[in-house]
Amino acid sequence: MELRDYLKEHKLITDGAMGTYYSRLLNNDNAVSEYGNIKKEDIIVDIHKAYIKAGAVLIRTNTFAANKQTLSKFGEEQKELIKNAYGLAQRAVKEAKAEGFTNAQDIYIACDIGPIPENGTRTEEDILAEYLEMCDAFLEAGGEVFLFETFSDFYYLKNVTAYIKKKKPEAFIITNFCLNKNGFTTKGISARTILETIEKMEEIEAGGFNCGIGSGHMNQILKRLPFPEKKFIAAMPNAGYPEQFKNRLVFMDNEGYFRENLQRICDLGVDIIGGCCGTTPDYIQNMSERLLLREDYRGVRKDLAELKESKVEVRTNDFYELFKTNKKVVAVELDPPFDAKDEKVIACALKLKETGTDIITIADSPMGRSRVDSILMALKLHNETGLPVMPHVCCRDKNMISMRSTLLGAYLGGIRNILIVTGDPIPSEHRQSTTGVFDYNSIQLMNYVKEMNREHFPEELLYYGGALNYGRGPIEKVVERMEKKIEAGAGYFLTQPVYSEEDMRRLEEIKKRVNTRILCGIMPLVSYTNANFIKNEISGINVPDWVVERYRPDMEKEEAEWVAADIASEIIRDISPFADGYYFMLPFNRVSLMEKIKIV
Repeated sequence: MELRDYLKEHKLITDGAMGTYYSRLLNNDNAVSEYGNIKKEDIIVDIHKAYIKAGAVLIRTNTFAANKQTLSKFGEEQKELIKNAYGLAQRAVKEAKAEGFTNAQDIYIACDIGPIPENGTRTEEDILAEYLEMCDAFLEAGGEVFLFETFSDFYYLKNVTAYIKKKKPEAFIITNFCLNKNGFTTKGISARTILETIEKMEEIEAGGFNCGIGSGHMNQILKRLPFPEKKFIAAMPNAGYPEQFKNRLVFMDNEGYFRENLQRICDLGVDIIGGCCGTTPDYIQNMSERLLLREDYRGVRKDLAELKESKVEVRTNDFYELFKTNKKVVAVELDPPFDAKDEKVIACALKLKETGTDIITIADSPMGRSRVDSILMALKLHNETGLPVMPHVCCRDKNMISMRSTLLGAYLGGIRNILIVTGDPIPSEHRQSTTGVFDYNSIQLMNYVKEMNREHFPEELLYYGGALNYGRGPIEKVVERMEKKIEAGAGYFLTQPVYSEEDMRRLEEIKKRVNTRILCGIMPLVSYTNANFIKNEISGINVPDWVVERYRPDMEKEEAEWVAADIASEIIRDISPFADGYYFMLPFNRVSLMEKIKIV
């Protein structure tokens, strides 16, 4: 019987934890179960069989963390480990049948794939390629059921599930996501949004939640959710929340409590139930023996159509509304101070208010050197000047826990506009003592804020834009990345400084291809030394020779500023036909330049 047919008639009970149970058996919290696929095969088979004997109808291959980064297995080694894991699961099923296990006739094997760790050293293309390689290994081994578990978003799943279906249309795909106690993933996606997305994805037959929370919180979250009518729903909570004891994570034995909550979860109409971290064969046996599996197996399942969110009236954003006028929007960047003295930057902001600046942007520790926090500085400047502010928020310095707290605090403080950027790398001389976080990139952070807008700020959105490095590779790739950012909610782009005719024409072509607002970068170079520094030491900014030649080493400050203003005015004149506005980056916060530059 195929799994989809089995689910039409039965609840599906899965196994429980592999990793924590393996560690428990070996009395070693640092044991990595995936290595057991090669070094301790009999133990892995015995664990599978213990779950089958306990009543599991679906067992997961011992491959949750079978990725290159976790295991340091590459190429054929990784492929061999995955295939061997599938073979061990098959061997367990065969032995269970031979030994007369009562439920062994209908046992399904799920090819288990966990999220591949992401960091700043790996590209999206590289990570996607590894997912596909893992799927190929399972397909070659004969895999028919694929379980993606403990994911936090759909970023790679859409492509990966489509790939599986293309290679094996009859494959059965389950996608499970890890929630916190509030019902959100670490990427800020709500449980409701996850189920709504699963409903729309044809490749996925079943989906739900695993890990992260215990059975009590899992029940509380599921009670508030409508379920997609045409999808099977899965719930595989942890045994509970572990405690630290002598450098070990210990889960309490609470099989009865777990069983009672799983009974309640079943009554909600959940189709696939099992366990995750901390659960053992005893949990599965207790559950499978005593759960009263009701004949009306969909229980009180709530239809998504019955619980659609009501339409919310969204307040307008004054800065964003400027794009709807014929006015060229003017954004000016200020660098926050290195120390606690803010008098100069406040004076600069007050001066900008007099020049008609529309919004002040605040850099987030540019060039990887610590300055006053961009959001706190933005709040201070807004309170002092009344001007709209747009702090830069980069991915370099905060993990997602800290980032979520930062964004919530910024919103409560009145911030409604941010620029989301990846962030400059840590300077090489500091990398031994300081590390960049880079748990996510700018597009992923945009998707996170997009979800926060939906869940937390529906009446007054947090508007955000992205950086546009227009010279980064072929124009098609630049446009492709912009479109990903637009899909993630970016409403406008701020570019790198533009000087050359070639760069202007490139930006103009990008503007033709992408329907978005672009504020073109203007950086008036304030001296001969400044011009040479930017030309020769800052990557990503193309300063032509003619710009440097307009300066002299012996120029006085005022004369050099007028040269800078004249060059900026000429660039503005040339890009005004296609620019939606201008993004001024003033070296050393030299705001006096704004009175000299002609803005058209």
